[in-house]
Amino acid sequence: MPRPVSVTYRVWPIAAEVAAGAAELFASAAAAAAEAHGVARIAISGGSTPKVMFTLLADRSQPYFARVPWDKLHLFWVDERCVPPTDAESNYRMTNEALLSKVPLPAAQIHRMKGELDPAVAASQYEAVILEEFGLDRSGDPVFDLVLLGMGDDGHTASLFPHTAALYEMVRLVVANHVLQKETWRVTLTWPVINRGREVAFLIEGAAKTDVLHDVLLGAYDPEAKPSQLIRPASGKLTMLLDSAAAAKLPATGTDGVGTLELS
Repeated sequence: MPRPVSVTYRVWPIAAEVAAGAAELFASAAAAAAEAHGVARIAISGGSTPKVMFTLLADRSQPYFARVPWDKLHLFWVDERCVPPTDAESNYRMTNEALLSKVPLPAAQIHRMKGELDPAVAASQYEAVILEEFGLDRSGDPVFDLVLLGMGDDGHTASLFPHTAALYEMVRLVVANHVLQKETWRVTLTWPVINRGREVAFLIEGAAKTDVLHDVLLGAYDPEAKPSQLIRPASGKLTMLLDSAAAAKLPATGTDGVGTLELS
């Protein structure tokens, strides 16, 4: 049975405001984690909304840059395509161009998935990196301070695609996942790892996501077809940052643009 969770969704009129909300969440979470335990460990995704968020974080004229404790931040990825880091499809390349090349984040604190390797090797190596950076042994459970996710119009999140083997992985932290519908391999965090995050948030925008977002939150529970339904954080709280197009079929928010759903 799925874990009950309280979903808080914040809706803005346009996608650019979603990215600003995401930048605020990133900066706040990083600062709070560094203050609480001396390090901030954040796992990020690719996509258009994160790209704009990264641009805002790197812009020293914006209010976010100065609030991020770059010297205490460790950056991880939720998933990666099996391509070299210089490839146009690489999540790392996008992040590097929009953020990493412009901020004082030490190279030793940037933990990319090595998509250029054999997928199984890349997954095994990344799992080892996570355990080392969290100071854990093989039985340890890493807890990211923030996990930022997207959602595809097929209901996937990270590289947890419908009807793929990774949906059934309960032990490994990172796996190689064959995505038949895209005729490719991906490397991805597993959903139990994502669910252990202290804060877990989806960034979703656009009319192409309207129906699937409604179905994930309000439709029948069928995570094999809609893998985003697997994301039920252990904290009991899930955040969604949305534009009005994506949120069009959700219950109306209050005047503050915030709505809540209780999922059982």
